[in-house]
Amino acid sequence: MVSGGFVVGAAADRLRLRFDIGYDGTDFAGWARQPGQRTVCGEIEAVLSVILREPVVLTVAGRTDAGVHATGQVAHCDVAAAALDTRSLQNDPAQLVRRTARMLPADVRIKAATVVSTDFDARFAALRRHYRYRLTDAAWGAEPVAARDTATWSRQLDVSAMNDASATLIGLHDFAAFCKRRDGATTVRDLQRFSWSRDEAGIAVAEVSADAFCWSMVRSLVGAVATVGEGRRSVQWCAGLLEETSRASAVPVAPACGLTLVGVDYPPPDQWAARGAVTRDVRDAVGCCGDARGDDVRSE
Repeated sequence: MVSGGFVVGAAADRLRLRFDIGYDGTDFAGWARQPGQRTVCGEIEAVLSVILREPVVLTVAGRTDAGVHATGQVAHCDVAAAALDTRSLQNDPAQLVRRTARMLPADVRIKAATVVSTDFDARFAALRRHYRYRLTDAAWGAEPVAARDTATWSRQLDVSAMNDASATLIGLHDFAAFCKRRDGATTVRDLQRFSWSRDEAGIAVAEVSADAFCWSMVRSLVGAVATVGEGRRSVQWCAGLLEETSRASAVPVAPACGLTLVGVDYPPPDQWAARGAVTRDVRDAVGCCGDARGDDVRSE
């Protein structure tokens, strides 16, 4: 029997584990494993494989790109039930938090580990992803203590104008102008939130939420509205980008360092299977090689 949200009987030989993960993406070549590159997935899989005494393969909610951070990343894996039946783990998946903290490098951490039903899928069961972008327009740039998660914009920004521009992009649209092209992939997304505010330090902070994001989409959204905020472009120009059918060269891609995945929403457990089925159906409708709305294959 295993604690952690779902009881597993003695006859069960496999478990599904959910992990809540945070990392500083500065020194990583992104989430996805890449030969010869230091990646978040590679570091975590290597440590879990040692602790659980079998090869671990993670499925993730959003494959963040090089330099992008996370405080609310979610992943899952399947392992033998016996993997938790050790002196150090004592059939308690929560013990993985302490064990991995002693073995992982300081810039990546598993913050929670729980047993879930096989209906849970970190990627396909997700309802939406939430990102935060931090952008400073201070003449001196980012404070040194915040330089790893705060990007710098060289001109003064009007946050009110940026909110006006952001509001025109909310909704279900084809975001082709903001996405790097991938053959067979749809660029239709449901952008549910895109708003800006200044924090107590004067940093311009964007909160961005959608069912899923295309590759480079968030940073392109930020870059587009920042050009409005600096007065170089109009709100109408920004809105007009939704009429484009391919990547718009006039849209700058904001630096990766300012971007953090802060959360992933899932339905209640009794709806995991249904949500996963819907997402897979949409993906299949696009094609075997495409990304689907709701299927965050490569997010940033």
